[in-house]
Amino acid sequence: MQKRCNIVPDEMRLPLVLAVACNTVTYFGSRLLMAGRVHYDISGRLDALIPLVPWTVAVYFGSYVFWVVNYIIGCRQSREEAFHFISADFAAKLVCLLCFLVFPTTKARPLIEGSSVWDHLMRLLYRMDAADNLFPSIHCLTSWFSFIAVRGNKKIPGWYRAASLLMAAAICISTLTTKQHVLPDVIAGVALAEGSYRFAGRSGFAEYYRNFVRKLSR
Repeated sequence: MQKRCNIVPDEMRLPLVLAVACNTVTYFGSRLLMAGRVHYDISGRLDALIPLVPWTVAVYFGSYVFWVVNYIIGCRQSREEAFHFISADFAAKLVCLLCFLVFPTTKARPLIEGSSVWDHLMRLLYRMDAADNLFPSIHCLTSWFSFIAVRGNKKIPGWYRAASLLMAAAICISTLTTKQHVLPDVIAGVALAEGSYRFAGRSGFAEYYRNFVRKLSR
């Protein structure tokens, strides 16, 4: 009898579904709750110096493929490390939810008047994604977690781990050059990813989360 080939191990399917659900509730749920409330613009002088670079929207949109691939890789590690990774992501998204509810942010976007393919994609991005839920940047947070998912995994080729670091950095830069985010959003997103990962490992939260998921799956 042939062995079934699972892209995501059985034990990690529910945690991955919960991660997607938590991200959805955090991003879209908070947007519904905070509609019509005062939002704060935390743009600074340095942000005004960063140019709009429309072609970097390709990097911004490419992040979604990067996330899917690396989150699957992260869930295919040893169960201990996989739950360390996915529990840290869950904890970070809860912190994002709190930030979006307590300190909602927004920013002014430039008017895109060009007619190149990149300009059209920029206008599409602005239509798809409202200028809110900015601090911390979930785009940067998730991209950095995608690097965390592979950086300590010796089974992953060194070139791919290095490429993941470069991709995560490029995505963070693209959030600035597409004028989707400002510097504090990016810094907070990366710092929150690192902080949550350390918290999950040192506090026992990863093991608690694993036990919680096991109870749910019974």
